[in-house]
Amino acid sequence: MSTQSIQKSRKPFAIALIVVIVWFAITGVFGPLFGKLSSVQENNNSSFLPKGAEATKASDEIAKFSGKDSFNFPTLILFEGKSTPETFAAINSHLATVGGLTLEGTSATISDFLAPGEKITVFPSQDGKAILANIPLDGNSIAKVLPNDKPVLPAVVAALREDIKPIAQANGLTPYVTGPGGLLGDLFGAFGTLDSSLLLTTLGVVALILILVYRSPVLWIIPLMSAMFALTTAGGIVYLLAKNNIIDVDGQSQGILSVLVIGAATDYALLLIARYREELHLHENRFDAMKSAYKGVWEPILASGSTVSISLLILLFSQLTNTAGLGPIGAIGIVSAMLTILTLLPALLLVFGRWIFWPRRPLFDGDDHVMSGPWSKVANSIGRNPRRAWVVTGSVLLLLAFASTTLKADGIGTVDTFTGKPESVVGQKLLVTHFPGGEGDPTQIVVSTDKIEAVSAAVKTAPGVTDVSPLLDPVTSSMKVVGGKAILNVTLDKAPDSVEAGNDIPKIRELAHQADATSLVGGTSAVYFDVRTANNRDNKTIIPIILIVITLILGLLLRSILSAIVLLGTVLLSYFATLGVCALVFNHIFGFAGGDNSFPLFAFIFLVALGIDYNIFLMTRVREESGKIGTRAGIIKGVTVTGAVITSAGIVLAATFAVLGLLPLVPLAELGFAVAFGVLLDTIIVRSILVPALVHEIGPKIWWPSKLQHEEIKN
Repeated sequence: MSTQSIQKSRKPFAIALIVVIVWFAITGVFGPLFGKLSSVQENNNSSFLPKGAEATKASDEIAKFSGKDSFNFPTLILFEGKSTPETFAAINSHLATVGGLTLEGTSATISDFLAPGEKITVFPSQDGKAILANIPLDGNSIAKVLPNDKPVLPAVVAALREDIKPIAQANGLTPYVTGPGGLLGDLFGAFGTLDSSLLLTTLGVVALILILVYRSPVLWIIPLMSAMFALTTAGGIVYLLAKNNIIDVDGQSQGILSVLVIGAATDYALLLIARYREELHLHENRFDAMKSAYKGVWEPILASGSTVSISLLILLFSQLTNTAGLGPIGAIGIVSAMLTILTLLPALLLVFGRWIFWPRRPLFDGDDHVMSGPWSKVANSIGRNPRRAWVVTGSVLLLLAFASTTLKADGIGTVDTFTGKPESVVGQKLLVTHFPGGEGDPTQIVVSTDKIEAVSAAVKTAPGVTDVSPLLDPVTSSMKVVGGKAILNVTLDKAPDSVEAGNDIPKIRELAHQADATSLVGGTSAVYFDVRTANNRDNKTIIPIILIVITLILGLLLRSILSAIVLLGTVLLSYFATLGVCALVFNHIFGFAGGDNSFPLFAFIFLVALGIDYNIFLMTRVREESGKIGTRAGIIKGVTVTGAVITSAGIVLAATFAVLGLLPLVPLAELGFAVAFGVLLDTIIVRSILVPALVHEIGPKIWWPSKLQHEEIKN
């Protein structure tokens, strides 16, 4: 390099070095805060309550009966075995002492988290083969963390399980901690792995793929380090917002944040590094090469990040707290990934120089090496017969899309949420063989005291109802009345968190409202029904809004209405084809009982918003080349030069989301499979064959109404 060139490089090198130092300072601030993110999680029942729903209003009224801002959250203990007066007395006597159990080696005890005004109750089954105990926990208190920053509910469940084993075995009984407390305790325990093993596994998978892609012992470290800087920055910001009660964080949103940021940041990094490597062959000075590369990638990366982050922010329109909370958390993650890759990554590459690519160090030789290889053959084969390409691929995708009508996504009970069989699930299934399904966790109706008899008589005729009785004051044993209102406990014959129990709620509400227009029906079954109703509403309102936003961004980016419509159509076809494959796999291979009805929305967010990225990466390059060599030649070159990098990006993103399948939770396993398969489908079929074939077939008119549609075809 000449002396003049060296002098010319000093200033940009200094700027790059300053950028790196600033990012290390930023990470030094936010990194420790990211490590505390799990301490501000709110894995509680309020995360599932729809805003303004009847179950939410009922919960507020029911809380008044405890005298505090709390609600009863039952944890059930099933003792299976022969029930005799002696065993019943022994269990009853022992459970009276569990309030003194300490949690996780702290000074906190179970009694600190019992619902005020409630007491532990024990009752035998009618068949004489089981005993059931109800540990009434305070729904708000169990959402807090212990002095050691561990969540309360899993600690309570663990303490109960450890304590009751000896007394159960001594009386020939088999204990199961189950019910809402046991099930959610196991659920939150599974979420506890999201911020540790999930993150480590994701980083390991991405590192392996990057090593294979770059075939370099050092280059892979740069994009992965940039992705980690993005994640710690995003996590620190989310922590501060959650700690100040601006946003809500739960285990699911924290886990998805890690996967989303690492996947997106790595994708953007692959695009930038590939273009930089390409330009290094054409420029002697690496700073000139980066300037040229940056000019070609900043717009698609910005458009991609904007598309995903805006789509996520639209989740704020959701009626569900946890769904709405994921919106800003995910958007913060995507923006952090975008900014990090557009600032830190170029600076790191410039500071280290060409040697970072060793042993495949790009030389200033003018060799346009990307124009040869397998992707050149793919692009040219499409150019020779584009119609056959888009007809065949479109037909296959359409056929798969028809199978999406068989997807079971109308809700899933908590017992079916686990891919395995934890104790709470086994206990819940055994419980319904000895007791009515809703025993210990009844549907609760808040009624006026003068309408109690009328509402009771009406509700008893509802399907699934086995018993209706008023809530009693534990001190006086008389009906509890607060502000002229009372509570009717309605026991159903089904598990309270099941889809079937939820389906009984509309009729119960109809009968209750006819007898007392001011009555409110709440409880676990009502909550789950209202959650499913809210999810259905979100699917119908949020998805169309996201479609409009993506279309507008594509239109502005490509300066073309027709290309935006074509690209969106291909991604939608890919989305429904993915749902079709999910239906076949979930129903016939994995054997899942069903899927949460929020699955179509989350799958849409990640598949369409992220899947459109690859079309953005491709079509921005095609537009750039079309102005030079014509549209048809431009699409051939665009596929050729972006093929390897976009395929690598798709594999990285698919692999990161596939890691979710390692968790023992059906909803996350389903989402992980859907996004992984859908991204690969977008990358390998839609972006590589369908879109190029359609663009080649349409020709320059694809850029309508921009002036580029009138450019002379130069190929």
